[in-house]
Amino acid sequence: MPVKTHTWISLWFLITVPVIAWDVGYCFMRPRSMKGGDLHWLWKPYSIYQEVDYIYGVPALLANDGFTNAQSMLNVMETLLNITYLYLAHIAQWPPATIVGFGAALMTLSKTILYWAQEYYCDYCSIGHNSAWNLFVYWIIPNGLWIVVPIFIVAQFGKDLVDSLNLAARVSVKAKTK
Repeated sequence: MPVKTHTWISLWFLITVPVIAWDVGYCFMRPRSMKGGDLHWLWKPYSIYQEVDYIYGVPALLANDGFTNAQSMLNVMETLLNITYLYLAHIAQWPPATIVGFGAALMTLSKTILYWAQEYYCDYCSIGHNSAWNLFVYWIIPNGLWIVVPIFIVAQFGKDLVDSLNLAARVSVKAKTK
């Protein structure tokens, strides 16, 4: 049975690789990547984001808060899974590749929900200082994308996996009745 792929999912996995790599680089290279750092020119847009989300900014760095780099380490793992899915689905054409993609998307979704939950449970300690507009434009929209798209990917891959399992069950029943 050939691998069932979806162009939009493969594009998401492919496009997010450099985006996540850039983000991971910023986080792992702090303070050099931050405003005033010698490597900041590579991450210039983060001069805004480090003021919007203190997890990415000076307060978390000074507090030696490990959450930023811990979530970045998970970003590395999920990106490796995304790349693995792309390889297994499109090059190796291994039918169980869907399970890898499902796991990668579920990991992205879970990590991002944890990121949002962290803010809720600390009374918005890293983002509560923002105006409603800045919060919406610079935090909710970009971070929300990492919840919405993975939800659709998990749903699609979940459906594909259920379809495969149902097909396998029907084939098994037919084989037993012969």
